[in-house]
Amino acid sequence: MKKVLQLTHGALGNLLKEINSPSNKKVISLNPDGPPRGHVLLSYRIELFSIKPGQPIPYYHYNRQLSVVMARTFVDLGFAVDVISNENRSFLPKKKYDFFIDTRMNFERIANGLNKDCVKILHATTAHPYFNNYAESKRLLALQERRHVTLRSRRFMNQKYAMAVTYADCVVVHCEFGVKNFKYANKPMYLVPNAVPYNYTWRDSKDFEACRFRFLWLGSEGMVHKGLDLVLEAFAGMPEYHLTVCGPVAREKDFEQEYFQELYHTPNIHTHGWIDVESAEFRDLTNRCLGLVYPSCSETNAGSVLTSLHAGLIPIISCESGVDVGKDEGVVLDDCSIESIREAVRQTSSRSTQELRCMSRKSWEFAQENHTIKNFEKKYRNVIETLVSEYKK
Repeated sequence: MKKVLQLTHGALGNLLKEINSPSNKKVISLNPDGPPRGHVLLSYRIELFSIKPGQPIPYYHYNRQLSVVMARTFVDLGFAVDVISNENRSFLPKKKYDFFIDTRMNFERIANGLNKDCVKILHATTAHPYFNNYAESKRLLALQERRHVTLRSRRFMNQKYAMAVTYADCVVVHCEFGVKNFKYANKPMYLVPNAVPYNYTWRDSKDFEACRFRFLWLGSEGMVHKGLDLVLEAFAGMPEYHLTVCGPVAREKDFEQEYFQELYHTPNIHTHGWIDVESAEFRDLTNRCLGLVYPSCSETNAGSVLTSLHAGLIPIISCESGVDVGKDEGVVLDDCSIESIREAVRQTSSRSTQELRCMSRKSWEFAQENHTIKNFEKKYRNVIETLVSEYKK
């Protein structure tokens, strides 16, 4: 976090100019040294741009930091950049832009008002909205059939975002699942692995014999979307294996009520609730767990998976979690049935301590090599340099 603030208030700090208020109406203008070679409109996150030097840094989702990196990339390449919140529903372009970047929320609305030669880049931080909503609906219907209860959807996307890729000239995706998801649109795609800022050190002292039966589920809003229902049911039927649940379960009262027995009255399931992943408590917890079990139905580079990889946990995940781990680093489930989850947990746990240590080390190394802010910055710059070369000759 501190590094990103240094980027903001170092290379960019004296260039910031805020226009309008409140925060989601602001336009942050960044200028390069010397005359700009062009103009860029970035619609993403603006929170970190507004923090003054010396001001306490609040906890933010990592996408706030990546937004700074993306803006700085264009400034370093000589472009003037206007940054708006992707929740800004009133901004209209009043100048000629060479590039427009948005995650989906402003895409169609703003794209229609841009000059025709503006290069429009969809920064796909999620699966296509139709797929996302379909995948969550399937999970909710399956739960309805298993438990005879209807729970609320939590991560449905507005269908108006579905047209973003139609208006895009190209797409930046974070994983192979993202590539497959948007392949139908026949747009050029560029792979830039996502990043989290938690670079935990490797712990050689971890006791893999002691932790081989202990697993973690870590996630945010959308318990059914992220497979917690399946994981709870799987572990409730495996009393010899322990599961710790870290996430805001109590915020989803219908889910909490339906799974109250599993969450709070099942001896091998321990519900922690929300946890600060930058805390010593989290590091201690991950040191006592073997792996992460996370069968999400639709994500691209799930932050909880990336954070867990950095902590050295062995991932047992769905393909749709959007993290391209291989067999050396973890397990990608063929399907997310309760029995498949149980089988993957049993098989992983049954490996020798040396194999477990090796898998854990490789998962940590995979995260260090692919999912850091530094790597994101490098890969993103390569993509933008390519696009500048192709479109702005």
